[in-house]
Parts: sequence; C-alpha cells; structure tokens
Amino acid sequence: MPGIRFCTLIAALFLTGPVGAAQKPAEPTVAGYVFVQDAALKPGQIDAASLTRINYAFANIKDGRMVTGYASDQANFAYLTGLRKQNPALTVLVSVGGWLWSTNFSDMALTPRARSRFIQSVMDFLARYDLDGLDIDWEYPGLEGSSTHFRGQDGRNFTLLLKELRKRFDQQGAQTHRRLFLTIAAGSSQEYLDHTEMRKDQEYVDTVNLMAYDYVEPGSDPLTGHHAPLFTNPADPRNYSADASVRAFEKAGVPGAKILLGMPFYGHVWGQVADRDHGFLQPGKPVPHAFAPYAAIAADMLGKGFVRYWDAVASAPYLYNPEKQMFVSYDDPESVAAKCRYVLDRKLGGVMFWEYSGDPAGVLLGVINQTLRPGVAVGRPAP
Repeated sequence: MPGIRFCTLIAALFLTGPVGAAQKPAEPTVAGYVFVQDAALKPGQIDAASLTRINYAFANIKDGRMVTGYASDQANFAYLTGLRKQNPALTVLVSVGGWLWSTNFSDMALTPRARSRFIQSVMDFLARYDLDGLDIDWEYPGLEGSSTHFRGQDGRNFTLLLKELRKRFDQQGAQTHRRLFLTIAAGSSQEYLDHTEMRKDQEYVDTVNLMAYDYVEPGSDPLTGHHAPLFTNPADPRNYSADASVRAFEKAGVPGAKILLGMPFYGHVWGQVADRDHGFLQPGKPVPHAFAPYAAIAADMLGKGFVRYWDAVASAPYLYNPEKQMFVSYDDPESVAAKCRYVLDRKLGGVMFWEYSGDPAGVLLGVINQTLRPGVAVGRPAP
C-alpha cells in the first residue's frame, strides 16, 4: 500500500490484509446480486445469514460520475445495510454498470482527470449510503457490449482505474479503520482475457466475480446447449465450461482464491426444437418472453410436460418438452452442489450468483450454504 506511513500501514493491514496476496478467506464467500430495479425491498425478503456479500445492482454513470439508477435505491440501501444487525459479517457493495449501463465506462476511464472525478463520486456515494465497497461490472473493456462505444485502450485504462480506486480505498481505510472492498464482474471468455490485463488487475481487487453463465443463449446460438455447464462436453463443438474459464483465468494470472464462481438462478429457453436426443445440441429458436427464473422452472415446468435430463459429462441438467418442442438449460440443486464441491476442491474464493429474486424460496442458496458453509446456521428471517 504505497504512500501509507508505517504507523497506519500496520492498522490497514490488520483491517484488510494485503489485497494482492492469494490468501484464502476463513470461509468461502457467498455473494449474491440483488436486482430489483424500481421495486422496494420488503422486510424478510433477503436472508442475511445466507450471504457473506450483497452486490446491489446497478448504479449508473452519468456525466462521468456514479449515480443511483432507480427510484427506490436510497430505501433499498438502508434496508440492505440494516441487515448487518442480523449478520455483522455481511458486506453490502454497490455494483456499477451492467449490460445496459456499461456505455459510459470507456469515456470515464479515458484520462486521469476523468478517473479522478469518477473515484471522488464513488467515495461520496459509499459514504452517503454507508456501503462497504464497489463492484465494477464493465461489459466489456475493449469489446462491443450492448453498445458499440469502446476503445482499444480500454483494457489499460481499466487497470489504471482499478489501481487508482484501490489506492483511494486503502487511504480511506487507513483513516477510518473500515475496509472498503473492490470487486469486478468478469466475462468468462478468452476474448475478455485478451482485452484486459488480469495479471495486473487482480492485484487491486478483492475478488473476480466470474460470470460463468450465458455461454450460449437462444438469441445468438442456433444450437441448444448448456448455458452454465461445470465441465466441457466434447460433443458440443463450442468447447466451453466454467472449469475451462476458471483455468483460463488462473493461467492469465488470477489466483484461484480470488475467483468467485458465478452461477445463474435462471434458465434459457429454446423453442422449435426437434425431438432428437431430448433436444440437446439441436437447432432451436428464441421463445418470446421466455426468460425463466429458477422458481418458475421448478413450479411451472419441472414434471409438467418438461422432463429433466442430466448430462454427467458437463454436470448440468436440462429440460425438454416434446409436445411443445422446448429445451431449457438451467442450474438446479444437483448442479449447484457440484459447482460448490468444485470450488472447495479447486480452493476458489467462493461463489456468486445472479440474482437473488430468481430463487426467492432459497432452494439453491440453501444448497450453496449446506455445501460451502455447513457449520453456519442459516434460515429466512420472519417478515
């Protein structure tokens, strides 16, 4: 932590530990994204004991500054930070950007002056809402996302932004004796790694939240397949999996202890899928308005014309309805448990998931805690 005098350095290290060190946390991180948009969170809606970190999505970037994204954000921040009374170890971060709001990252990170302006707005934002840190969800540096506004130097500027944020966070922590967390949501592709400097970036962040899902989607992939498989099925010519992404990130210089394996609490649905091999790796079409949170899959599809199949090679479930000719890729308790065991075996930092409202009954979150944190008493609080 350059620039901190020795007397405050000891205090800062006591609070945070060296960010660049590949130290495994005392227990795996369980980070959940909360994305309610303009809705207000209600008492009992979030099980504080089942999480170690909440990432509230999303703040936006306007005129180079971080700003709230939705009408209920202030009330929701108050609700979430109040959960610390139930779980004092819980940290509450704000996530900035996301798929639709990543447009302004490239301009904001372009110059030292622009980055400084943004960082000051971050510090003001965290103080105003009593938050524990920032999660940056830039989709994606140097690559086309929901818009075409990107630059070739985005990857380098991303590194500089993280470095300058970490310096400011450490300076603030030395003064207040309160740790500020810095995390990123990272694309799972080799293309993402090719356009970023992960070996450098990992030095400045607490965790890399690996978005190990949406590998295939109905809108862009004409063949059905697993959208979040743990392992690669060689029958799929697209050659992808969470395991492959983890290994690629480790090869790029990210310690496993800093990787949070991302899981989807939702599925993807293809239509017009012929009844061959239960619809797996068959041509299909998008189904309008067919986004399926896990709760809807469990309640409305499973056993109701949709038959569940298990791909033992990929450790992934899928559903097929021969009458409706629909194929569904998703995660369920069996695949979530397998991913958690993988996290333990590979000594990763933990898991994250998108997003909390997809599993309001806590079925998948319960499996995560049973596998990663078996000694921790969890349970949804009464409203």
